[in-house]
Order: sequence, then C-alpha cells, then structure tokens
Amino acid sequence: MPGAAVCDRLGPDQGCAAPRGHHFDPPGCTGKRIDAMKHWHLHIAALFAVVTVLCGLPSGAVQASQSDAAVLTVAIKPANGGDMQRHEFSMEELRNLPVAQFDTRTIWTSGEQAFTGVSLAALLAHVGVAEGQSGVVVARAINDYAVEIPVSDATNGGPMVAYERNGSSMSVRDKGPLWIVYPYDSDPTYRTEAVYSRSIWQLEEITVGQ
Repeated sequence: MPGAAVCDRLGPDQGCAAPRGHHFDPPGCTGKRIDAMKHWHLHIAALFAVVTVLCGLPSGAVQASQSDAAVLTVAIKPANGGDMQRHEFSMEELRNLPVAQFDTRTIWTSGEQAFTGVSLAALLAHVGVAEGQSGVVVARAINDYAVEIPVSDATNGGPMVAYERNGSSMSVRDKGPLWIVYPYDSDPTYRTEAVYSRSIWQLEEITVGQ
C-alpha cells in the first residue's frame, strides 16, 4: 500500500512495534541517550572554548610572561648575621643593567665568541656589594652544581654574567640562559684551571658571603 510503513518488529498484539527505519529504544533508554548526547555536546563546547582562548592570546602576552619570570637570584649574607637579602632578576631586568661586551675564545667553544651580558662587578654593585669588599661568591647552576668565586674577581673588565653569545640568547642546552665568562684572551691570568672552574654555565643563583 503506498505510504504504508514496513514493519521491522511485531508487538505482543501482533501489531507493528517498530516501523522500518525507526530506532527502537527499550523503556527508559531514550532519556539516557539524550542526556549522554547533551553531556557530549557540553564537553565539545568546553574544549572549543579553551582552544579559542589559547589561540586568542597575543604572542606578545606570552613573551611578556616569559620575560617577567625570574632567571637569577642574588642573595646577600649580612656580615652581622642578619636576615638574608634576596634579589630576583628577570631576563628583562638583567638587560636593563649596564651592558658589558667582549670577544674571546673559550676552551668549550670553537673560535672567537662574542659575549653580551652584565659585568659581575655591575651586578654586585647593583645589589649593594661595595667595590673591593672581601668575601666569596657562591654561584649555583640549575642542576645544583656550585662553584666559589672570590669577590675580588668582580672588577671592571673582568667576568660577566652573559645572556647572549654571538648575538643570540643561549638555551639550557647551549650553556644558557646565563653563563659566567671571563675575557680569557685579555689576560693570561684568566687562562688557568682555577678561572676555568669558576666559569659556571646554566647559572641560577649567586650568594655573596663573607
């Protein structure tokens, strides 16, 4: 008969329980299936919202967040045994300090290298360490390796805390982001095992004590 539904399943009274093409849900299942679909749609909508927010963040905001993160801590132990004074520097703050530059060869690299950073003397002066002050700087790397550097090494024309090599920032795999380097080619006294051992890379913390 034209327009008549074709039966897929007979009911108890031999009537048509489910016309062909109709999905049959057992009693109570239809509501559950609808609820599940609603939850699935909510999950998709939430995921879409998160992706939209992340993609909508301007690259400058991400870069600003990275530049604001502290990369170096300088701690000062007072001679009178008072509370430790701690100063944290972001990469941007280090770059705003007086800039030091020199070219030198090192025993860890090939050929002459151009280093840019802040001199150790300028950094210590910025946190209140007087020029000519006695004492020892303990420099610690991100893997907790530490070396001792005499405060007397922090002179004009001496070592720097470098944040660039050959015009580029240094990654952790490339001895960065901070590396204490000396102008090894400028003075034979800088080309000794003692000085080489003080040239710590992946620098994270400096503690100045008496």
